[in-house]
Amino acid sequence: MDKRKISILDTASTAVAEIAFFIEGTGLPQTAKKFIDDAFDFFDKLSDTTLEHKLCQYKPWKALAYRCVPYKNKYVMAYLSRKNEIVICEFVSSKLIHW
Repeated sequence: MDKRKISILDTASTAVAEIAFFIEGTGLPQTAKKFIDDAFDFFDKLSDTTLEHKLCQYKPWKALAYRCVPYKNKYVMAYLSRKNEIVICEFVSSKLIHW
């Protein structure tokens, strides 16, 4: 299995951190840490060169040629797919996207 380099933009890493901060604020620090670990493990799985997702249907992201993948049915992750690299650009609640 070939792997591509993974780059995570500040917008995506900040979004994951904000969600974890919210979870921690509800009194669940272990769950917040697990959320971060699981999210970054998920990002790592995208490095597989055989994986390719469809272009996003959200018009602003489609114009940027982002590919979308759902995460835990609550979030959407948008990324750019290149031959040797995956660039993770956005990580948002699916409720915030108006398809």
